[in-house]
Amino acid sequence: MKVVIPKETANGERRVAVVPDVVPKLTAAGFEVWVQSGAGVEAHHDDSAYQEAGAKVTNDTAELFKDAKAVLKVQPPTPNEAKIIPSNALLISFLYPGRNPEITSELAAGNVTALALELLPRISRAQSMDALSSQASLSGYKAVIMAADRLDKIIPMQMTAAGTLAPARVFVMGAGVAGLQAIATARRLGAIIEAFDVRAAVKDEIESLGAKFIEIPLESSEGSGGYAAEQSEDYLRRQRELLAQRVAAADIVITTAAVPGRKAPILVTKDMVSKMKAGSVIIDLAAESGGNCEVTVPGEETVFEGVTIVGAFDVPSSVSVHASQTYSRNASNFLLALTKDGKLQIDFNDELVNASCVTHAGEIRQGFGGATKGTNSSSEGIQP
Repeated sequence: MKVVIPKETANGERRVAVVPDVVPKLTAAGFEVWVQSGAGVEAHHDDSAYQEAGAKVTNDTAELFKDAKAVLKVQPPTPNEAKIIPSNALLISFLYPGRNPEITSELAAGNVTALALELLPRISRAQSMDALSSQASLSGYKAVIMAADRLDKIIPMQMTAAGTLAPARVFVMGAGVAGLQAIATARRLGAIIEAFDVRAAVKDEIESLGAKFIEIPLESSEGSGGYAAEQSEDYLRRQRELLAQRVAAADIVITTAAVPGRKAPILVTKDMVSKMKAGSVIIDLAAESGGNCEVTVPGEETVFEGVTIVGAFDVPSSVSVHASQTYSRNASNFLLALTKDGKLQIDFNDELVNASCVTHAGEIRQGFGGATKGTNSSSEGIQP
């Protein structure tokens, strides 16, 4: 079976879907690995490294995709790239069908079985395939480094003959994978850290990493039938007031609340930003889905009333070596889980397949507005 690793073409993307270290694992399972020339260069893997690992390298697109049974990518293919994937081939990638209806339609028209890594259910069997988590962890780390680079202060406390320099204050909004890694990284750098999440269950995780959990006691957490009770306007008002206070006190705010397939919730309003100290920094890790900050400009770095707001795109790509290494293991583990007796088997009784399949046999199973056959939802961060 031929598996293809194309060069990523998305603007600024530096990751590669398979690194040379993973090639022997795929060949041992019966795959013939083909890599597009230059695919790994931005992650510091040259063509010779792939060849030494047992892959075939070509710059001829027709030769690359001819008779391919599987294609592994990082970013969704462009419509033109989708057209050259052979009929009945398997595609494993981030796909975000809700944002990319044209690509989804093209994949269905080409009879491609497309599996979206971001739709994999977060169950124990899928942990080694969880690319959302592996990449979010790197984003959380890098967000703190990006903020430190832009902050006109040092982060740790420093005692000098000229006096004591106070440590920077960091406020992390959302304690999913990215948020927890941001807390851990800020702690290593010596910051005073506060964190907020609507899920009280993450309090222990936040505090174990050395941050203070900002908590607003619920009036009643359970309604009829065991469902969460809708909170009153008074509770929501108190939440907004408390968040505004913590944002204003922070030197660095890192927001991480993203829900796959949906627009990111606004957590930091324009009014909150206006009350921050000049020179403060906001790193908005949800910028690709609209942003958690009201004044974020997705994909750009801007200044609003003296506050720097970074609408970060594709943050894991900035640490392309480790991002490619972890993503490669996630994607290849998923591919190998679908390989039995030397053949690819797409079984919709398998929860992993049913939840992640976007297109199959000419049908769109999950597209714009949600799933049509099989459902799955997962979230990173907080949902206010």
